[in-house]
Amino acid sequence: MAKKQLEVLNALDVAKTQWYHFTAIVIAGMGFFTDAYDLFCISLVTKLLGRLYYTIEGAEKPGSLPPNVAAAVNGVAFCGTLTGQLFFGWLGDKLGRKKVYGMTLMMMVICSIASGLSLGSQPKAVMATLCFFRFWLGFGIGGDYPLSATIMSEYANKKTRGAFIAAVFAMQGFGILAGGMVAIIMSAAFKAAYPAPAYEVNAAASVPAASDYVWRLIVMFGALPAALTYYWRMKMPETARYTALVAKNAKQAAADMSKVLQVDIEAEPGPGPGPERKNVNQFGLLSKEFVRRHGLHLLGTTSTWFLLDIAFYSQNLFQKDIFSAIGWIPAAKTMNALEEVYRIARAQTLIALCSTVPGYWFTVVFIDRIGRFAIQIMGFAMMTIFMFALAIPYEHWTHPDNRIGFVVMYSLTFFFANFGPNATTFVVPAEIFPARLRSTCHGISAAAGKAGAMVGAFGFLYAAQSKDPEKAEAGYPAGIGVRNALLVLGCVNALGAMFTFLVPESNGKSLEEMSKENEAEDEDENEKELASV
Repeated sequence: MAKKQLEVLNALDVAKTQWYHFTAIVIAGMGFFTDAYDLFCISLVTKLLGRLYYTIEGAEKPGSLPPNVAAAVNGVAFCGTLTGQLFFGWLGDKLGRKKVYGMTLMMMVICSIASGLSLGSQPKAVMATLCFFRFWLGFGIGGDYPLSATIMSEYANKKTRGAFIAAVFAMQGFGILAGGMVAIIMSAAFKAAYPAPAYEVNAAASVPAASDYVWRLIVMFGALPAALTYYWRMKMPETARYTALVAKNAKQAAADMSKVLQVDIEAEPGPGPGPERKNVNQFGLLSKEFVRRHGLHLLGTTSTWFLLDIAFYSQNLFQKDIFSAIGWIPAAKTMNALEEVYRIARAQTLIALCSTVPGYWFTVVFIDRIGRFAIQIMGFAMMTIFMFALAIPYEHWTHPDNRIGFVVMYSLTFFFANFGPNATTFVVPAEIFPARLRSTCHGISAAAGKAGAMVGAFGFLYAAQSKDPEKAEAGYPAGIGVRNALLVLGCVNALGAMFTFLVPESNGKSLEEMSKENEAEDEDENEKELASV
């Protein structure tokens, strides 16, 4: 039998859903809104950057980013995110969730603006400064993952905890949608103000000088939602679970949560830092005890997130290339620069509106009803099926009459990514590890995901190139083609389903029950009783 739960933690587990829970979702969620906007808006403007800075006079096609530059622009933010997840995840367990929470947001605000102000007019100068600031933007975004998930899990009640954490993550869908809508508005406004011919009509005039402002404004807009929520982030109290279980101040935890939940919670002494208890349940991340208890769990959360993000970020970052390959977006030379941005943004917004956003909110509705495991297995399985359904008869989908069918099928892979592992891989690491290691383990799991994102961002860029060297984009070697790239992604999703069996079901259980923190204290008490007999 586990040790009696502290009153303040029990109060959190059984608390009725109230206004403060929704406030916390919005405050934490706006960080994720900004995360998604900043990470994915770059895919909307990479074609424009290529036209602005890498067009070769007299070339048959508009300029495009060279392979190494495209890889850097798309992937450098993921490098920053990975390091930020590890660093801020560790720091969140050392200093507390609240102390670190504001740092990440301010870093995102400053670096979003700085990315849009990238210096110089020469390609190398602009791309170097853009990549520099996007790395640090990613570093701040990385901290938001473990901190937002941990804070929401530690504030939530037991009954609806999954929905609350998933709702924070679901704001990512609105961030992706906002990126597309901002790009549509900006490109449409500048297109109306600065009419330009298609590239094949007049190459030089097809890129108005004002186009340089478009990508900068799109990138900088990401600072706005983050800045608006900074004050409210700083007003949030430290989570009761950190204060009671890690800082060992149950009295302060009770006082903080009494104000938050608007109920009277009795202040208990709780476990103190005295010598007789200093070794109770205090095993470290690299200890044999952690490996025995949570080693397979950590392997499960890292491997599934890694595999999921290979597929998810490949799909998101290179939608424009896939849609161009099947002819849904016209050939670049038939449009001017601003028209191309508009077409790409419109296509990605449609996908986000019809499949990405609904997928997130289906998870919010069903995660506490059917559980994390069922949703994750179903999502991986359906993604596998739809990837193979796109890849195997790929030639069929490239015919003009079948393109809408391809887009519908492609949209369904996004729907089941989000009503599936993209949400659950974020939720579960915030629930199954001990309080003093929760943020660290979530950061490690999320960093594994970003390692997968880098594989997707760098690998798919090359892999999806045509097998025919003459049909590959300028500067790229021949690849395996879109069809084979989709087949590989289908196999990756199938592996994700297999590794899901390492992840425990946390639905309906308290955080302490999942991490067995009380169980360890109970064992210690039993040993003392036996010793005294």
